Amino acid sequence: MIGEDRIAEQLSFTTLPIIPITSNKHYEDASVFSPESLLRGARRQKRLTRRKVPSICVLDPDGDLVDHLNATEQARLHPDWACYHTSLHTFTRDEIEFGIIGRVVGASFSVLVAEELFASGCKLLISITSAGQIVSLGQPPYVVLIEKALRDEGTSYHYLPPAPYSHLHPTFKECIPAGWDHLQVLLYAGASWTTDAPFRETEAMIDWCRERGILTVEMEAAALYALAQAKAYDIICFAHVTNQMGQTEGDFEKGEAAGSHAALHIIGQTARLWLEQRNSM
Repeated sequence: MIGEDRIAEQLSFTTLPIIPITSNKHYEDASVFSPESLLRGARRQKRLTRRKVPSICVLDPDGDLVDHLNATEQARLHPDWACYHTSLHTFTRDEIEFGIIGRVVGASFSVLVAEELFASGCKLLISITSAGQIVSLGQPPYVVLIEKALRDEGTSYHYLPPAPYSHLHPTFKECIPAGWDHLQVLLYAGASWTTDAPFRETEAMIDWCRERGILTVEMEAAALYALAQAKAYDIICFAHVTNQMGQTEGDFEKGEAAGSHAALHIIGQTARLWLEQRNSM
């Protein structure tokens, strides 16, 4: 009977020291299912050619920047992006071609798409996500370079052993703030809290994060940084702090053009600093 099966399952978990999210992961083993296999199948079904994506790509979870680029006729649809779930657009800024995907929200979705991008020729992935304010650095909106992210989501534990945080690569932690032009966009740096459940941001958890100096809360960075560390990918995450969790009138405003002008400055500066770092190696 179903009821007896459920009781047996519950008993098995109470008698064995198994927590599924952190157990039996075998981090050194390759995955049987790969992004290359998925993309190969999609190309066959959709009759697409194998074509690389731009070397620098952007995740735009809110989709405001993609909408702005399309509305101003700056974006072009990539004809051979084989992902089943998303559309990839390209645009050019300061003579650099970028790829961008909108509305990739949450840890598991962002990592799925990131894996596909790196399998398709991406070398640097920039994520700019809306975020909630934990420690006030001023009146939102403002931008935080996420140096480390609290792993309060599930995806990162499939890539790295349990630990409190996943981290931005030390090279980027040093070179991005050092070379940043604050006259274009003022940049802060610090820790973020990545959660899978935005509507479970309790006062107790917010206070706990505030006591530890965590600046903001978002939904992707911990998993993206875990992927970066596990596979030696270049991923840089920014939090566009736009709200105080809906606790004040006028929350969630992102600035001019729904934050798109600021996002373009962030993308341009980050690409320039990444290219300078890469060329100096």
